[in-house]
Amino acid sequence: MRKYNTPHRRRVIKTRLTEEEYAEFSERVSLCKMSQSEYIRQALIKSSIRPVITVSPVNDELLSAVGKLTAEYGKIGGNLNQIARCLNEYGTPYNALSKEVRAATTELTALKFEVLQKVGEAVGNVQTYQL
Repeated sequence: MRKYNTPHRRRVIKTRLTEEEYAEFSERVSLCKMSQSEYIRQALIKSSIRPVITVSPVNDELLSAVGKLTAEYGKIGGNLNQIARCLNEYGTPYNALSKEVRAATTELTALKFEVLQKVGEAVGNVQTYQL
């Protein structure tokens, strides 16, 4: 009796293919000179699955709005940096204004976090996966 040095495989995976898919699969298997099982195992082990985000028309509008908000955040951030530079240069007379700028920065950061969180939830609901 011949003994093989291979792991004992008990799990079976089944799938259905169209005639075209099966023809392509068979061609690839024959080109690699492997069994169908070995080809599938190699494909599973050596491939990486990358998420593909499918964007619907509603999400196009959402992503466009987020892009505009991101640009606006950049402009506001630049203005806040200029204000902070002036406050640091001239110091004491502007303490009240400094507190207002810090409060505005905190509010802006909180708003940005909230928007990005909502976008993540919306985009996360329409993900599909592709090999």
